[in-house]
Amino acid sequence: QVQPREEGPEQQLRELIQGATDPQELLQLSRGHGLNSNLAGMAIARLARLAHGRPDAPAIHGDPRLLQLLHVLDGQISQVWNTTLVQVLRALPALGLPRAGRQVRSVEQEVLWRLRRLPLRQLVQLAEHLAGHRDSPLLPEVLRKLELRWTELEGTRTVVTLMAKVGHLAPALMERLEDKALELAEQLDVDEIRRMALALALQQRRCVPLLRALSYHLLQKPPELGLPVLTDLLFAYSKLNFQQPQVLHRLSLELQPHLGALTPAQVSRCARSFAALRWLSRPLAEGIAQYSLDNTQDMSVVHLCGIVVSFAHLNFQPSSSEEFFSMLHEQLQERVQQLDPHMLTDVVWSLCVLQQARPPYLRQVLTPEFHTRLRGDTSPRAQSSWLKLVHINTTARLEVPGYQGPFLPPEALQGDGDGDKDKDKATPLQRGLREALPGALGGHDLGRYNVRTVFGWDIDAEVVLDSDSKPLPVGDFTAPHLSRSEGTKPLPPGAKRVALVRWEFPQFSSRGRELLGRGALARRHLRRAGFLLVEVSWDPRAP
Repeated sequence: QVQPREEGPEQQLRELIQGATDPQELLQLSRGHGLNSNLAGMAIARLARLAHGRPDAPAIHGDPRLLQLLHVLDGQISQVWNTTLVQVLRALPALGLPRAGRQVRSVEQEVLWRLRRLPLRQLVQLAEHLAGHRDSPLLPEVLRKLELRWTELEGTRTVVTLMAKVGHLAPALMERLEDKALELAEQLDVDEIRRMALALALQQRRCVPLLRALSYHLLQKPPELGLPVLTDLLFAYSKLNFQQPQVLHRLSLELQPHLGALTPAQVSRCARSFAALRWLSRPLAEGIAQYSLDNTQDMSVVHLCGIVVSFAHLNFQPSSSEEFFSMLHEQLQERVQQLDPHMLTDVVWSLCVLQQARPPYLRQVLTPEFHTRLRGDTSPRAQSSWLKLVHINTTARLEVPGYQGPFLPPEALQGDGDGDKDKDKATPLQRGLREALPGALGGHDLGRYNVRTVFGWDIDAEVVLDSDSKPLPVGDFTAPHLSRSEGTKPLPPGAKRVALVRWEFPQFSSRGRELLGRGALARRHLRRAGFLLVEVSWDPRAP
């Protein structure tokens, strides 16, 4: 839109509007002559900026001089410049005018008629303004125009802002923005990388090419990323389950010196994020343990539990183990009633992983009053908690000498072999074992396959070997690890019960070949139950 040259009185009014420092100066203009619709719009936009945060702002809304400015604006609204019109649309709600009111609807309608002619910059401003008002009839049209004109987007700030503000409102536009962000990735500064990663995480958009590009360019940035960048990127990567070893190494390395400046909630969140990413940085984990000891009085029981659950997931034992767990037991003893059933189950299970389970904790979650609340619940969270209760029950039976009960009832431990269950979900390693084992053993009846034990762990194959290491028909012998045993014979003298256990990629730490806490607990339980383990691991070199 070509803006006409202003001379004489109009130019003087314009300078008065731009130089005004008090709302009253602008309101007085409504009584003067020579005020056209464009100047009235400029005065309204300037008035909204000056009135912001002032105690007398509500009084301005009902001032008849404001109504006069609105009347002048509405009289020849088609003559208002595009820039001024967009500013007025943003100013009216700030001045207290209802969004459904006639004045706002009149301006919205004029903007709607001009959308095709608006510069892209003003479309972006409109999108930012309307993002928090989904009921506006203007918003869908603005988003549609942006989607059609996405190739005109220039500058990283615009792309990042649109992704953060309106990407969640228009998935098709968000796809275009991701393409443009990939094109501009090299120009992003650190804060823009942070904001873009957060936008992807909050919208659950795991755009791998863009995440890889952000990671690459982040690694080119100088050291000392800054605490907000570190914590937000860690949150985003964990939310999207995006594991980039070099980035995670840098985040853990640079986060460690800043631990003392974090709040307990932030420390707990960081611990959970690294655990979700299966990334164990021992120096950082030691720092988190020491932070917990130094700031015990400031930490809620939920924060402490988040840290211990994260340690268990990563199978991490602090070097100050005795001091750390003494503190934890003391805090749990005083505040365990604050935990909901699922969190309490997670914590006791974590203590089992870390070999710190005490009889009072076991009794608390294995009592019928506690576990019956979970047993009938079919939600994924309850099913996960129930399986952990079975693992806790196994710990109580196999690893806590002198524990007398209570235990889960036998009928609750469904541990039958089920060779065909979840066949369609089998991994390549699992399918390969199923195909190879019967032939290797010399017959299908010499092994029991895909066994679900009463311990809560699945075994890929079970074999009974005699004293000469020759396989025996497994179905002939008693199987205390099953809820219903097929055979009745005891194992012959010198015979061994062998379990073949498969470890997949997600069961290992991202940094190496160390099993995570869940796998370590399964290994311990099966060995204590009398099995010799043959462990078959995922091979990263396999095709």
